[in-house]
Amino acid sequence: MALLTEDSPLTKLLRKTDAAALAKNKGLETVGDLLELVPRKYLPPNELTDLSRLRIGENVLIIAEVAAATTRPMRNRRGKLLNVTLADEAGHQLDVTFFNAYGHERKLSPGVRGFFVGQIGTYGRRLQLTHPDYELIDDEDAAGEIEYYRTHWVPVYSTTGKLNAFRMRKLVHQALDTVDHLREPLPEEVRARRSLPGRAEALELVHRPPLTERPDRGIRRLKYDEAFVLQSILAQRRKASEALVGTPRRPRPGGLLAAFDERLPFELTEGQRLVGEVLLEELGRERPMHRLLQGEVGSGKTVVALRAMLAAVDAGGQAAMLAPTEVLAAQHHRSISEMLGDLAMGGMLGGSDRGTKVALLTGSQSTAARRSALLDAASGAAGIVIGTHALIQKHVQFADLALVVVDEQHRFGVEQRDALREKGAAPPHVLVMTATPIPRTVAMTVFGDMETSTLRELPRGRSPIATHVVKADRAGWMQRTWERVAEEVAKGHQAYVVCPRIGDPDPGSRLSSDSSEEDAADWEPVDWAEVDWSEDAWSSEEEPAPPPAPELTGVYAMWHELRAKPELAGVRTAVLHGRLETDEKEATMRAFAAGEIDVLVATTVIEVGVDVPNASVMVVVDADRFGISQLHQLRGRVGRGSVPGLCLLVTTDPGERAVERLDLVAGTTDGFELARADLHFRREGDVLGARQSGRSGSIRHLRLTRAEDEQIIADAREDAFALIDTDPDLRRHPALAAAVATRLDEDQAIWLERG
Repeated sequence: MALLTEDSPLTKLLRKTDAAALAKNKGLETVGDLLELVPRKYLPPNELTDLSRLRIGENVLIIAEVAAATTRPMRNRRGKLLNVTLADEAGHQLDVTFFNAYGHERKLSPGVRGFFVGQIGTYGRRLQLTHPDYELIDDEDAAGEIEYYRTHWVPVYSTTGKLNAFRMRKLVHQALDTVDHLREPLPEEVRARRSLPGRAEALELVHRPPLTERPDRGIRRLKYDEAFVLQSILAQRRKASEALVGTPRRPRPGGLLAAFDERLPFELTEGQRLVGEVLLEELGRERPMHRLLQGEVGSGKTVVALRAMLAAVDAGGQAAMLAPTEVLAAQHHRSISEMLGDLAMGGMLGGSDRGTKVALLTGSQSTAARRSALLDAASGAAGIVIGTHALIQKHVQFADLALVVVDEQHRFGVEQRDALREKGAAPPHVLVMTATPIPRTVAMTVFGDMETSTLRELPRGRSPIATHVVKADRAGWMQRTWERVAEEVAKGHQAYVVCPRIGDPDPGSRLSSDSSEEDAADWEPVDWAEVDWSEDAWSSEEEPAPPPAPELTGVYAMWHELRAKPELAGVRTAVLHGRLETDEKEATMRAFAAGEIDVLVATTVIEVGVDVPNASVMVVVDADRFGISQLHQLRGRVGRGSVPGLCLLVTTDPGERAVERLDLVAGTTDGFELARADLHFRREGDVLGARQSGRSGSIRHLRLTRAEDEQIIADAREDAFALIDTDPDLRRHPALAAAVATRLDEDQAIWLERG
């Protein structure tokens, strides 16, 4: 075979169908991608596998000894059937069946040991492998393989299609032997400082580790490479932003910000005050601010952001606030207008002479309202413009955009955020907010190009929230759930009932006929893929695939169900979801806020920003279908007043993993602790582009919840930022430049260039 490069397509190494399967299921397209595929575990060749731990449906590679082998004639056709019994050290057994004994009966005699690959099934009440692939440790016909098994750990790769564990190992070894040259992205001084092996040595340790060593050193090098390349990209982005020249925005004494502070009916927390000082200081610089503000649910981020926006308006500029849904945009517009009072009526009858206008721009506004908002933004009459994706349309113009505030950043792609930034005549200051607490490792990896501020302290007057898990198959528990809702309503309080889908308005339908059309901005789907077991090279057997998910409950089905319940007789209910007309959504939210609706049955449009202090109880239906952090966000809608909050998580999933996730939410109200736990159940997502979750992310080897990986990221960040400081274009480091170019796809490169 001709020599290959890391950039050679996998079709140069294997059949097109196999290459297509690896591309589809594992995202592997080049020989270099294959070399980066870390085995999910390693087997010691001199130890038999514990057969008692095997599970039905599991794809396995096991080491076992033949305890017995018998043949008998087939009943209905010619030939002989071979039954083999495998055993481990403790005497546990596994049946193996070959419907054609030819070629196998001579090899599989009692006492021989070998590797067996296949899927565990059953026959009668016994576990069974049918026609497995196998390699014998004592097979004289495969002397080279035997020598390998005697001297090396045996890597076990996750499989796909017809590529079983044996075939995957041989393909990787073939790639190692035929690649002409391996790139070395780490400078020699970095490798020496961190005691890292060269890349060629590291790949040998990962894929062909001798028994005298463990592959940890090689895997650590791959993790460091990944962290170093990512941090180099973020360092380049930080370096580029530092070179930008913006316009300082300093609030004028006795201006709009001062007037707002004089009227605040509450005292800022210490955290709000300190973060506010940082924002004002950075707004006064010539270099544009680029800051992430994260905080617990209800920690008062909106007030902090509003004060920054008022400072920008005070300095003669405008501020734009981008929200992910129309409900949230309307809520921000309403709450900010209420907080400002006559300060939000600049140029209007009854408005303050120090005031400005607060405009709302969404996609489904009436033509007149939209035209008015566009004119106010373009003329500068509106100092603050709040909107959804409609803000980033090409025809939207600003007189002098000074500050961009992005709320719930995880709902937006980088391209969308940059499109809004580009509407400034000079690079505007940027404040990105998230109410989903971000662990330190994620912040370093995903937002390494930003400075980060955190609000942990809750304002005075916030009430505690009790959370309980309710199993839907227990009728008594469900009855008590709705009784509790009725009791809260009887006390004069209100309730949310949250469902994962909109569903069909037809009362006879439980599952929406068009449920897949739910507005993506109203429901952030959870990635239900199993945990990536390659995070631990020494992990136990691969987990079986999760069972099919049950049907999801729709808003309309639940609304009809609640109206028929005797416990809720006379209770005023309404529905809210993303596909309602804008006027209907706003009217529903106003009615709920005014206490005219007792129970609001909604999708996750109420997840963030909705503030109704009188709401005291929330029921989340099919709670197992939401992410941990998302559940934490949802329950933050209750307990916002003087009454303690109650959150009931209803689940139909009896699985251990679902119960574990929900118990975590019920066990703590610490959003940072929950955010770390969420990473154990969900992938980190794409840290360089619009994708924020799922399997196609830029993180392959690092696991952001592991302490050792956190240290790797911190070390790589230090090294990468120091290198970029002296060589920002990587002209003296071509191999690293190539690795950066390989990591970035075309879309990612575009937004990185826009900086």
